[in-house]
Amino acid sequence: MKQPFHIEPDWRWGTPEGSREFDRLLDRSLTFREKLEWLEEAETLTLQLRASREKRKAGGRRVDDGKQRQKTES
Repeated sequence: MKQPFHIEPDWRWGTPEGSREFDRLLDRSLTFREKLEWLEEAETLTLQLRASREKRKAGGRRVDDGKQRQKTES
């Protein structure tokens, strides 16, 4: 990331609104290519999280079924 201007630290960045302001400030310094790369990385992460969640759900069903069987057998 290239910084064509010097960014002075500001105490407002510690607030929610100031944090968004800082993000916008940094976003302006990104090139179009860097923004695309960031979006691709975010998409990859989203897909990995979705796959992990689905895998966990599929594995969790088997464990729950076993617990239900034990309860009905008792």
